Amino acid sequence: MSPTAAISNQTKRWQEMDAAHHLHPFTTHKDLAQKGARIITHAEGIYLYDSEGNRLIDGMAGLWCVQVGYGREELAQAGYKALKELSYYNNFFQTTNPYVAELSQKLAEICPAGIDRFFFANSGSEGNDSAVKIIRYFWNLQGKPDKKLFIARKKAYHGVTMIAASLSG
Repeated sequence: MSPTAAISNQTKRWQEMDAAHHLHPFTTHKDLAQKGARIITHAEGIYLYDSEGNRLIDGMAGLWCVQVGYGREELAQAGYKALKELSYYNNFFQTTNPYVAELSQKLAEICPAGIDRFFFANSGSEGNDSAVKIIRYFWNLQGKPDKKLFIARKKAYHGVTMIAASLSG
């Protein structure tokens, strides 16, 4: 078996697993069923590599999550250290952690005057949902609970959660 055939067979297996068990967001499922998913296997810098050996520029930065590029050793080491110490803990119920406190302080130092409080979310979708809730809460506190109109660009991507998708039009 040639190396190319082996790669193609592995790609086909991954595509079959994906088709059987994975529901893709923002996808035309008819096209996906006909062509199969592109299998991204690894990345370095600004490049993605698929299971067929193609190199692609990731112009979307991993859906806006990898702005500094892939495979950054210093980030991997910092992440490793943080994951060993405290991989995650929520900020509910009057709780925080050193990472949140220090990042909040750093952001307050570098942001323009008056921007000194921060809300952290796990994704842009969650961030947009939370922003809508915070804005509604703010207007309720101001005694204007009817102030609920939001303006957003039509057919613009704001996320996949219910509120964020509603803003997308």
